[in-house]
Amino acid sequence: MRTQARLAHFRDLDVTTLYAILRLRTDVFVVEQKCAYGDLDGRDTEPATRHVWFADGDDIRAYLRILDDDGVARIGRVVVAPAARGTGVAGELMTQALTIIGDRPSVLEAQAHLVGFYAKFGYQQTGPEYLEDGIPHIPMRRAA
Repeated sequence: MRTQARLAHFRDLDVTTLYAILRLRTDVFVVEQKCAYGDLDGRDTEPATRHVWFADGDDIRAYLRILDDDGVARIGRVVVAPAARGTGVAGELMTQALTIIGDRPSVLEAQAHLVGFYAKFGYQQTGPEYLEDGIPHIPMRRAA
């Protein structure tokens, strides 16, 4: 059973939660998807960055971050733990993110196989497919 969505700025994350978030991101993006890349890009700590997650105790089930790029919200690092996939938590996470974003426009870089998922939330493709770390991605935008 998961709790309600949690939201925090970097400075408000406790060490246990931060560790669990970073571990999930590494387990999925680096290990599962076999992408050796610098996940810690300095954007997590920006004052305007919001971290949103669902947890079961200390176990992070799903996570994303919302960056502020000159008034446009950028959703990124969207990740769902393998055991939580197919439970609807990804949709709940996106719904929570859009509630936080409000009426601002937002963008994201979707893995190509997830374009249909993001389209359900009003995102539309804005450019051609490209490879990032060997994985096809599509730039997408949602109007305010």
